[in-house]
Amino acid sequence: MLLEGKKILIMGIRNKWSIAFGIAKSAYENGAKLIFTYMGEENKEKIEELISEFKGSKAYVLNAASEDEMVKEVFTKIKQENGKIDGIVHAIAHANTEDLHNDFIYTSKEGYAHACDVSSYSFVLAARMAKEIDLLNENASLVTLTYHGSNKVIDSYNVMGVAKAALEASVRYLAENLGREQMRVNAVSAGPIKTLSAKGIKDFSSILNVIEEKAPLHKNVTTYQVGNVVTFLLSPMSEAITGQIVYADNGYNIMGV
Repeated sequence: MLLEGKKILIMGIRNKWSIAFGIAKSAYENGAKLIFTYMGEENKEKIEELISEFKGSKAYVLNAASEDEMVKEVFTKIKQENGKIDGIVHAIAHANTEDLHNDFIYTSKEGYAHACDVSSYSFVLAARMAKEIDLLNENASLVTLTYHGSNKVIDSYNVMGVAKAALEASVRYLAENLGREQMRVNAVSAGPIKTLSAKGIKDFSSILNVIEEKAPLHKNVTTYQVGNVVTFLLSPMSEAITGQIVYADNGYNIMGV
């Protein structure tokens, strides 16, 4: 098993349809001990039920993943109760609904800052706080999630595309910084998946239809398939890979039309 004996923190789990859940399933089946963060104390019972199939896992509420002190407090608690960890999966992103539905040119200053703060800076913050409190074991691996809308115009993706572009640049700079300590940083660019977040994208079903028609494998990717790619990046099998955006989209990104 690729992650036997490894402790992996997955940030941002929400429900069984989320990519974070697919990652958790793959990592757990490959031997990982799982730790989760989630948003909203009121969701505690729901999250505990959700992760109950991952025996021995723990969950911690983190209401503001882009707030320095809050992340430091939660990470410190995680270290105190679990010791050092071997990997972090960042599955956190958000943009205001109006900034997805309106033309990009009408993005507000507040909406622009919010999308980048939650979707990009939160990953930089997680990496920094983990380093500062010595949460990470040697050869730790950090993985975040991005999407093709970071470098191509996707209708209704708008400011989230900008935030994901910033996230991908952050991956490269973090990889250089943490590489000095033999830690790796990568991103997985997943194909479109019908998650709760995807509901904010107008005509999302039509995007799924295009993937089935155009992608070389002529099908949409699943959360579990994305999870397998993340598991690989968390494992020693990918020890020579860092600073990369790895596509898990059944090849759609290579197509010109």
